Amino acid sequence: MAQLDDLDRRLLAELRADGRAPVAELARTLHVARATVTSRLDRLIASGTVVGFTVRVRDEVEAGSVQAVAFIEVEGRSTDHVIRELRGFPEISSLHTTNGGWDLVAELRAETLLDFDRVLGAIRRIEGVINSETSLLLSSVLR
Repeated sequence: MAQLDDLDRRLLAELRADGRAPVAELARTLHVARATVTSRLDRLIASGTVVGFTVRVRDEVEAGSVQAVAFIEVEGRSTDHVIRELRGFPEISSLHTTNGGWDLVAELRAETLLDFDRVLGAIRRIEGVINSETSLLLSSVLR
């Protein structure tokens, strides 16, 4: 990864807010020349700091949905089995292995608290899951 300075960090923050922002708009916002934005962005891509651009769709920013992070502890050598089971849940938007006290971290999304409760119960009933802790995400301050 490239060594980031203040301008790089401000550029990345602007792109997080709007990954489709035109270079001219970014230059105006950052008070630099368009060529500066272009060269910085090219360098960030070439170094692997920026690995791609994405789009957020309406259901990802829908205010009515319930979003959470679930930390999951797995018994012994059953991690592969638990991961296979969790991959079948449409409410899980991402799943990560991790170190520390928890074996897996899942990002969850459900339409209602009732749906959310159903998903948590189903996760806890998977053979090999021995403990879990879930935190609801209340508001996003950085995307």
